[in-house]
Amino acid sequence: MKSIGFLSFGHWTPSSQSQTRSAADTLLQSIDLAIAAEELGADGAYFRVHHFARQLASPFPLLAAVGAKTSRIEIGTAVIDMRYENPLYMVEDAGAADLISGGRLQLGISRGSPEQVIDGWRHFGYQPAEGETEADMGRRHAQVFLDVLGGHGFAQPNPRPMFPNPPGLLRLEPHSQGLRDRIWWGAGSNATAIWAAKLGMNLQSSTLKNDETGEAFHIQQAAQIRAYRSAWKEAGHAREPRVSVSRSIIAIMDDRDRAYFGRGGDEDDQIGFISPETQAIFGRSYAAEPDVLIEQLRKDEAINEADTLLLTVPNQLGVAYNAHVIESILTHVAPALGWR
Repeated sequence: MKSIGFLSFGHWTPSSQSQTRSAADTLLQSIDLAIAAEELGADGAYFRVHHFARQLASPFPLLAAVGAKTSRIEIGTAVIDMRYENPLYMVEDAGAADLISGGRLQLGISRGSPEQVIDGWRHFGYQPAEGETEADMGRRHAQVFLDVLGGHGFAQPNPRPMFPNPPGLLRLEPHSQGLRDRIWWGAGSNATAIWAAKLGMNLQSSTLKNDETGEAFHIQQAAQIRAYRSAWKEAGHAREPRVSVSRSIIAIMDDRDRAYFGRGGDEDDQIGFISPETQAIFGRSYAAEPDVLIEQLRKDEAINEADTLLLTVPNQLGVAYNAHVIESILTHVAPALGWR
């Protein structure tokens, strides 16, 4: 059995061929797709965060709106770039969104990846400390976020406050109990997956990672997941961790699917560079009739290792079509693989 959700990058473009021609279109359709996915029986609605781009950027208003309009589906991110974040303000935003949703927030964070502009985090007022890299800064912000999210008091109260205070040091409010256990780390390497396990974060592994062995992507990703689980066990955490992978999977069901994706998926992994010094491997996509998909997906070792699968959706094709994409997987693929 797997938890199955969708992941939207929230692209929009002022093109007559796009169903999302403005930021408003993307935001409102994201809410509608989450509602539709819940009605179809999907388990999660996740959104990517990119700054300086015609894509979803500020996650918490969207997450709060989705939380208010739904009742069961998990809502989350995959991922928030922590180089751009004020971790204390983020604790308040995350706590509010989680309370509005009734404790359904699953928040994916990461040290970040290449963005649209050079050193975009500098425009947000952040820069690495002396001796730090930008990746170090992102992980430092993440650790502050995790520490404060625990809900412990740390701030000295004013002796003459405007309003009465509870006794002792003060914490940030609103505090949402249990949210600390629902934070995920988007790991691009085996080492950062192990680091996340030690800190007690769940693991999100996407469709790319550092090419560390030259093996097929799904094999490297499965090894990353096993290394993470081993580190989690060694750390002695009380609860069981969760692990998600994301995939582009399209079931060819009708003429619309054939028109958009009839040429099939990218059947081979791709090699590229996410930074000048880091070679990365990008996982294949899947597009085929359900019986073919089922046999292809059986061989994906990383999906087999994970408990959560996020289906990346072509959001610019509109809510109705993306609901169809999700329903096709839930109905015609997932049961044959034992995911439902």
